[in-house]
Amino acid sequence: MASKKTKPLAPWAVRQLRRIRSVYAAGAALWGTGALLEASERPGSRQMWVFVLLLVVFASLLAATFACLRRHETAIRFPLSATVRESR
Repeated sequence: MASKKTKPLAPWAVRQLRRIRSVYAAGAALWGTGALLEASERPGSRQMWVFVLLLVVFASLLAATFACLRRHETAIRFPLSATVRESR
């Protein structure tokens, strides 16, 4: 498997990711609540599936944001780990 060199993000990008993370979390919570309420009233309806689709979208965006911030923190903590792997 090829090694990837992970560079730290710019400070403005980290701030933006941290801000948008709360928006994605709120969106996932709202769409999840809507899906549960709609499923209890009309299970299997088209509107319920739209709620579920939007829940999946927001949860995926939230997971991608967490992964990006995790990679950034790893690049900050271990800046030489990528270069050590490349020299092998």
